[in-house]
Amino acid sequence: MSGGLLVAGTTSDAGKSVVTAGICRWLVRQGVKVAPFKAQNMSLNSFVTREGAEIGRAQAMQAQACRVEPTVQMNPVLLKPGGDRSSQVVLMGKPVGELSARGYHGGRQEQLLGTVLDCLAELRGTYDAVICEGAGSPAEINLRRTDIVNMGIARNARLPVLVVGDIDRGGVFASFFGTVALLSPEDQALVAGFLVNKFRGDVSLLEPGLDMLHGLTGRRTYGVLPFRHGLGIDEEDGLRVSLRGAVRESHVAAPVGEDVLRVAVCAIPLMSNFTDVDALAAEPGVVVRFVDRPEELADADLVVVPGTRGTVKALRWLRERGLADALVRRASEGRPVLGVCGGFQILGEHIEDEVESREGHVEGLGILPVRVRFAREKTLTRPVGEALGEPVEGYEIHHGVAEVHGGATFFSDDEGHSLDGCRVGPVWGTHWHGSLESDGFRRAFLREVAAAAGRRFVPAPDTSFAALREEQLDRLGDLIEQHADTDALWRLIESGAPQGLPFIPPGAPA
Repeated sequence: MSGGLLVAGTTSDAGKSVVTAGICRWLVRQGVKVAPFKAQNMSLNSFVTREGAEIGRAQAMQAQACRVEPTVQMNPVLLKPGGDRSSQVVLMGKPVGELSARGYHGGRQEQLLGTVLDCLAELRGTYDAVICEGAGSPAEINLRRTDIVNMGIARNARLPVLVVGDIDRGGVFASFFGTVALLSPEDQALVAGFLVNKFRGDVSLLEPGLDMLHGLTGRRTYGVLPFRHGLGIDEEDGLRVSLRGAVRESHVAAPVGEDVLRVAVCAIPLMSNFTDVDALAAEPGVVVRFVDRPEELADADLVVVPGTRGTVKALRWLRERGLADALVRRASEGRPVLGVCGGFQILGEHIEDEVESREGHVEGLGILPVRVRFAREKTLTRPVGEALGEPVEGYEIHHGVAEVHGGATFFSDDEGHSLDGCRVGPVWGTHWHGSLESDGFRRAFLREVAAAAGRRFVPAPDTSFAALREEQLDRLGDLIEQHADTDALWRLIESGAPQGLPFIPPGAPA
C-alpha cells in the first residue's frame, strides 16, 4: 500500500480543503504520483467526472492539484442538503435516495464504510500517496460511532492524522488541545500533530505557544501557514467568489475598455455550483456581487440566477423578496439575464415537479419559452459544443428536463443542432455549469452583455481561467513547501504516526 495522510480540522472551514490541495500540489511537484480522497462530503458544489459520476467539486479541484483526472473513488459519498434536516445521498456518483440526518447517522452511514474503504484501498494500490480530507471536526463525539470520514477512516486504514486549525478566528491552542483530548486512546494514537492556518504577524511570537502545546500534548506542529488572500478555491459551501478574491486583492490590469461590467448574482436558497461565476470575476473590469434585494439589481449590467438544489423553493423565495418581479421587468426592458441550471428552469413558463419539491405544477417566471418536467433519473454529463461562434464545454447535474418551444438556440453542436439552452434577446438560459470557464465563449458572451447594457466594456484578450486556476494551485503548493516542515511531513505520509504518542485525558466519553 502507498503512503497516506488524513487532513482533519478543529472546525469546519479550518482550511482542510485548501491544505489538502496544497499538500497534493507540493507532492506532485516532487514527482510523487498522488491522489486526493474524501470519504463523505456534504456540499451543493459538485462536479461530474468523465465517467458520468457526481462528486464534490473540492475533490475535483484537489485532483487538478494532483494533475490527475478526478474519479468517483475520490469521493464515494456525497450528501447534497435539501433543507436543514435532509439530504440527497449520492453513492458512487449516483443518487440513491433522500435521507433525514437521523436516518443517515442512525444506520445508513455505517453501512457505507465498506464501500469507502474499498475506494481508498483502490487509490492506495494505484498511487504513491493518497491525501485524505476529513469533514468538520474529528472530535464530534456525538457522531463518532458512525463516523466514516474522520477517525473512523483513519482507524480502519491506519492513517496518520494532521489537525488543521484556523488561527485567524482565534482559540487555536484550545481547539488543538480539546480536539485531541476528546478522542479515545486508539484515535489519539493516530493524531501526529498540528498545522496552523491563516497566521498573520511574526511567527516568533507564536513559537512559545507551540512549544507549550507540544509539552501538553506530546505532538509537534508541522507548519504555520501565513494568511493569504484569495485561496478559497472551489469551497464546499458558502458565498465566496474565490477567484474574485484572488484577482481583486492582488495586482490586476485595468479594464481594457472605458467601463466596468457589474454582475449581480441572486443569492437563492440552496445555491449550487456558485463557482460558475468565478470565471466572470476573473475578468479585469468585471465586478461580481451576491444580492438578495430587488433594488440591488437596478445598476447591474448582468443578473445571474444560479443553480439550486431546490428550484421551486428558490422560485418562491424570489417572489417573496420581490426579485421575481424585478427579473421579469428587467427582461421586458431588454436588459441581460443569465439563468444556469435551476436558474434556467426558474426563468421558464412552468415546472412539473413530483421529484424534488413534489409540488406538482408550479408557474415559472415566464421569461423564456421553456417547460420543465422533473425526471427521477438525474442527468450527469460532460457536454461539448459551441455558442456565439466559440467552442464551449461544461457539465450537467439536474433532474429537470427542459422542453424548449421558442427563442433561439444557445448551445449547439458543430452542425448547428441544438444541444441545450434557450435565448430570447439578452436573456439566456442553460443547464451547463462551468461553461464560462471556456475563455473564448466567455469573452464573446461578455461582449454581448456589454452591448445590450450599453457599456463600453471590452473583455481582456488574454485572460485564461485555466492558467489562473493553475497559479492558485501553485500558490497552495508554495505555502506548504515554504512554511511547513516538508521532511517531517513526508516521513508522516510514508511511515505513519510516530509511536508512543501520549494519551491526553479525559479522552472520549464512555
